[in-house]
Amino acid sequence: MMNFDIRDILLTIPGILIGFSFHEYAHAQVAVWLGDDTPKHQGRLTLSPMAHIDPIGFLMIVIARFGWAKPVEVNPFNFKNRRRDDILVSLAGPVMNLFLAVFFLLIMKAFTFVPSSMISDSLFNTIMEVFDNTVWMNIVLFVFNLLPVPPLDGSHILFGLLNLKEKPIYDQIHSAGRIILMMMIISRTTGNIIGPPIGMIYGQLVGMFF
Repeated sequence: MMNFDIRDILLTIPGILIGFSFHEYAHAQVAVWLGDDTPKHQGRLTLSPMAHIDPIGFLMIVIARFGWAKPVEVNPFNFKNRRRDDILVSLAGPVMNLFLAVFFLLIMKAFTFVPSSMISDSLFNTIMEVFDNTVWMNIVLFVFNLLPVPPLDGSHILFGLLNLKEKPIYDQIHSAGRIILMMMIISRTTGNIIGPPIGMIYGQLVGMFF
């Protein structure tokens, strides 16, 4: 049975919006840099959550801790080097999430130097909790999206490195991957796989700043 803590949900929402929006924006921006204007024409070259948030996916991650944003569409035929550039676009989203985790840890560290006379303890703790949730959410997105299971970024990276995208079997693997990923999530296998690396990365990063 799910335990809905309204305060916890509200403190998590900023991290979800930031993580999803910056993740998808990174895909879009790198695609444009590499020669594909498809994301630009579809209005995805923005940090506005309205352009990237899928209402159902957002609701699901808030309630069930699993959700999704609107995937950025690209046309690899516009890339100069299709194989290499597709991998770079796929890497952009997770790398952005890792960057955001570090960035918000820096903000948290800087915030500790704010004089106590300028802010109440309760407000300070609430702000730090929002920042901490944002760090955690971005690490989750970083690790989860690197899983080599379609349609996640990790699968695009792996299939690109193995040069499987040009093979007839790719479509079969991609279709089966969606079912496999859903079964992994329902059975909580995904959580068991990504939980340890998420905890390790979070612990290592926090240890660098605090």
